[in-house]
Amino acid sequence: MDCSGNNFLIEYKAISSKLKKRFLRKPNIAEASAQFGMLAKELENQECPHYSAFCCLAVARCEHTVGNSVHESQNLLHAARLFLENEKLNHELLCPTYSEYLQAALSAYRDCIKVYLNSDQPALAAALYLEVGQALRNLGRVNEAIPYFFKAAELHKPCALGYIHDMKQISDSRIRTGDFDGALTVLTEMQVVAEKQGFKDNGERIGAFSSILNEVEVTRILLLLLLQPPKYKLNPEHSKLLDRYADMDTDPVDYIEEDLYLLLQSLKIAVEERNESALLYLERDLWTKLKPLQNDILNKILCTYRNYSLIIPHK
Repeated sequence: MDCSGNNFLIEYKAISSKLKKRFLRKPNIAEASAQFGMLAKELENQECPHYSAFCCLAVARCEHTVGNSVHESQNLLHAARLFLENEKLNHELLCPTYSEYLQAALSAYRDCIKVYLNSDQPALAAALYLEVGQALRNLGRVNEAIPYFFKAAELHKPCALGYIHDMKQISDSRIRTGDFDGALTVLTEMQVVAEKQGFKDNGERIGAFSSILNEVEVTRILLLLLLQPPKYKLNPEHSKLLDRYADMDTDPVDYIEEDLYLLLQSLKIAVEERNESALLYLERDLWTKLKPLQNDILNKILCTYRNYSLIIPHK
């Protein structure tokens, strides 16, 4: 079949006509579903993802009619991804659009998530919320992605690691959009959950949680040094964290290596003293120990104490 709008519509309408109710004869839903499925595959092979997606939606409607939730969700998800594929292509080519493919994809994702929730499959629904959030973020729609990460986190609450992973998506997104206060709030909640859930019955710390606590604490201290909130606005968790890094006699916590701990203590002192020279030396030493997003925060701290023209490029 030629991948043109007219030919597609002719075949689509011909199959749809089999679903119309006629006197003394029931529509053959199974046959129509199978034909829509074949048409979808043919159109996808011909690199017409948006037409193929419409056929997948038609299959999903047929499967919904007969109560087959498994095939309904499969086709809704496939349609969503096909629409999203088209949206990504337009985004990469910088084509002016009204984001119609993105809206179609989001609608199909929402319908699929609804099927999963009605079928008591919250883990699959959470995975789709994450998929949508990450797709929106990759398209540059970071603020639109955050609510989807929140919904995934709500569904993952019974699983501490899953919940923390989703909350990290939120904190990273907020940092990217410049909402540092919001990111700090989310990171603090992650810290509380990781501290509460991160131990075995014998009191030994679980390795996965140690890694989480390390990243969360470093990011939190960097954000506090960037924001410099007045003491009367500090909540107890933030005040406790700053006090720990202010006391040079305090031993580092078990999930932070001593070198990094000492460098962060020195960074706190340098920020308080507004010592630009010390900050530049600390940047060099900290750069290799931090994650990319943490280095972005560190750079913002430095930019508050020196002119942008003095920024030293890192190779």
